[in-house]
Amino acid sequence: MRIAVMGTGYVGLVCAACFSSLGHEVTGVDSDGRKIARLRAGRIPIFEPGLDRLVAEQSRAGRLRFTTDLGAAVPNADVVFITVGTPPGPEGQADLSFIYQCAAVLARYLRGYTVVATKSTVPLGTGEEIEAIIRRQSPEGAFSVVSNPEFLREGAAIEDFLHPDRIVVGSEDERSRATMMCLYEGFAERDVPIVVTNRRTAELIKYASNAFLATKIAFMGEIADLCEKSGADVEQVAHGMGLDQRIGAKFLHAGPGYGGSCFPKDALALVATARQFGTQPRIVPTVIEANESRKRSMADRIVEACGDSVRNKRIAVLGLTFKSGTDDVREAPSLAIVPRLEAMGARVTAYDPAGMKQARTALPQLRTASDPYACARNADAVVILTEWEEFKRLDLARLKDELHTPSMIDLRNIFRPEIAARHGFAYTSIGRPRRTTAAEPAREERAVPSEPHAGSAAARKAQLT
Repeated sequence: MRIAVMGTGYVGLVCAACFSSLGHEVTGVDSDGRKIARLRAGRIPIFEPGLDRLVAEQSRAGRLRFTTDLGAAVPNADVVFITVGTPPGPEGQADLSFIYQCAAVLARYLRGYTVVATKSTVPLGTGEEIEAIIRRQSPEGAFSVVSNPEFLREGAAIEDFLHPDRIVVGSEDERSRATMMCLYEGFAERDVPIVVTNRRTAELIKYASNAFLATKIAFMGEIADLCEKSGADVEQVAHGMGLDQRIGAKFLHAGPGYGGSCFPKDALALVATARQFGTQPRIVPTVIEANESRKRSMADRIVEACGDSVRNKRIAVLGLTFKSGTDDVREAPSLAIVPRLEAMGARVTAYDPAGMKQARTALPQLRTASDPYACARNADAVVILTEWEEFKRLDLARLKDELHTPSMIDLRNIFRPEIAARHGFAYTSIGRPRRTTAAEPAREERAVPSEPHAGSAAARKAQLT
């Protein structure tokens, strides 16, 4: 099929590359001429594993093109995807101005029957407004508007697109449903569930999914706090919970709170939408506040581990992005924790494998280092904020030698307490019974993780050796 993708940001670029890899002819459209020039030259503006290779392959094959000219992309397209941003407004509501601008502009170029599909995350009723805008611009146009939300995890977006848990299509007419089913025919043949529903339901599925995952993360933060006070182990609690098929193992890892471009924004937008429709949500607003509170409290935990004061102490921070596998620092715990530590007198140096350029935009005065060991040099404590694979493979003996004081605050639980103690660290983690010191190593326990992560058998074996 012939596809036009309006917007070459994270979602648009991933979708364009992946659709073209399935054999479709795809044109990515963006108003930013410099971005298009870079994409044509093979320079990818975002960090996403495998995306640069996929874009290069599909561009060479002639299935993927980039342009600033809607007139070269839209008139011949069977499906036009809208993938522009929907940032939060002042009251948390989604700012749909970019969406509506796209609708108004593309209406001028529609020729023949076209499906206009929103991949962007949009609140209930947006599809109807897009349809009304296009209809005003093109009264006789033959088109349908559908909702086709994305479910892409940063750091695993290509895998998520090509091997999805499900595909959601929200449509109001049979012709657009048939077009979308043709587009996703290969997925149906692989028995990927395709949920076909109306537009408003599809729009809500996306918001409800993200808000629920955010709730799981916030819930485990509170369980971790209880574990620390009671002597329970949050990782084993998560494992025991995750075996229940009604709950599932994912998103049960305790940490410093959720961040990124989706969960914070979409939780706020869901609350704003619910209030717009006259309902009074209680759970999601509580999740939002719990998450913000947790990020702030992580700085206090670091201070406590440093002897109740960080004034004039050097703190090495490993990890700035909200998760591994991405350069995205939007709403990352680091953006709350680092300034709070600095306000209390700490001298912070940070390192991240991918996100330091983006972090400097949010934290212009941030001191950075070239690698984890340089970051830790002469520091009074090292803090792990992101679960990068690089950090899981650290040489702990070398790291300890670089530090002025062998104190580690592991807010992602990527190491076993007894292993950290064996290497001479005073070790603080999340949701485990107590702080472990080199003088008093914890007894050997076999932690059983709920899914592959830093506490997995492979990671534990790597640290043992």
